[in-house]
Amino acid sequence: MVAVPRQEKMTPQEYFDWEEKQPIKYEYMNGRVFAMTGGTLPHNDIALNLATALKIHLRGKGCKVSMADAKLGVSEQGSFHYPDVMVTCDERDRRATKVIYHPCLVVEVLSPGTEAFDRGRKFKNYRRISTLKEYVLIDAREMSVERFQRNENGGWEMDNYGEGDEVSLTSVDFNFPIEMLYEDVILEGMEEE
Repeated sequence: MVAVPRQEKMTPQEYFDWEEKQPIKYEYMNGRVFAMTGGTLPHNDIALNLATALKIHLRGKGCKVSMADAKLGVSEQGSFHYPDVMVTCDERDRRATKVIYHPCLVVEVLSPGTEAFDRGRKFKNYRRISTLKEYVLIDAREMSVERFQRNENGGWEMDNYGEGDEVSLTSVDFNFPIEMLYEDVILEGMEEE
């Protein structure tokens, strides 16, 4: 993610109007816009594997699975992000055409350039979404998944998954072997070898 040099801050509506005219996507935080950087093939393949499996699993259950081109609003005032995969089962998002505001699951595939942001500030923003039950980070360099789940006290608990493990996404009642995420994926760290 790269900041766009711009002196004045934008309102959310100015951001929406401005972004529609841009050739690439931009995230929005605190009145500022940030260009989205391109992902790698492993990054894309992992997100596609998960989104496809979720779409099949949730068919007919009233949930909507979205990928990287779908905008997520933390609130109507912002921040606005483009998660790699998200799921909403909330009636309020059923007819959304521009922004999802009530996801239960948000997933980011980690890349070296965005990992610190995905773990830090972005997760801090996502935690403000009252409907969010799970936040998942998937590594594109090795077979590793971190799942953060909101507990009954509003805190977040983490589970780690590695090779041979079954991943459990309780927000959408979906269990699967971690290997499914990495099917036909050349891990980024292995490509150079």
